[in-house]
Amino acid sequence: MFEPVKDEMDFVACNGTQVYADGRMLDREVFSTHSVQRLFEVCETFSCLHLTLYDRTRTFVFDDMKVFPRHFKTMFPEHVRLYDPPEPSINIIRGNVYCDTAEYTLDMTIALTRELGERLSFMPSDSHWIDVAPHGVSKASGIKQVLRYRGIKPDDAAHFGDSMNDYDILRFVGHPFVMGNGSYAVKQITQHVIGTNAEHAVQKTMREILESL
Repeated sequence: MFEPVKDEMDFVACNGTQVYADGRMLDREVFSTHSVQRLFEVCETFSCLHLTLYDRTRTFVFDDMKVFPRHFKTMFPEHVRLYDPPEPSINIIRGNVYCDTAEYTLDMTIALTRELGERLSFMPSDSHWIDVAPHGVSKASGIKQVLRYRGIKPDDAAHFGDSMNDYDILRFVGHPFVMGNGSYAVKQITQHVIGTNAEHAVQKTMREILESL
């Protein structure tokens, strides 16, 4: 997607576990083998939870694909079905838990945090999905590294977000913008609530910022 301009961009990917600037890697965080094992075991405890793990090129799923939403295949190609956690030689850089019943997502986020909070962080990213990252790693931790590398102060940075996995970074930067279709909590921590993605609100606001410089 970014091929035409990738050399002009920095990247904070996989909720902060992969950070690149000027084409060089600033940080790469991976899940510990024990964390992956425990995450697998806890997700097996709850019938509504369906775990997905990722290395650099593959998506590992532990349930039949029919339990996931229809668009899941297009979002994450190269699926590999597993029945046990991947081998320790495989570096897991991202995790997601799909909760098939939206009304349970918050409860499941709390349950996962109670079980594994010392090792992993859990953040609802929409009504069904819970993002998983190593403890202390987030979009904000990745952005901090890019800003440090660039010599930019947080007060001079802007961020556009819409869900709880944006919460830390919206608190960190000087110019937080939240989408009109964003979650309730993130709307409460900024005075800048813009339009929706369907209205191309991010592009419009970025243009306004650039034209005001």
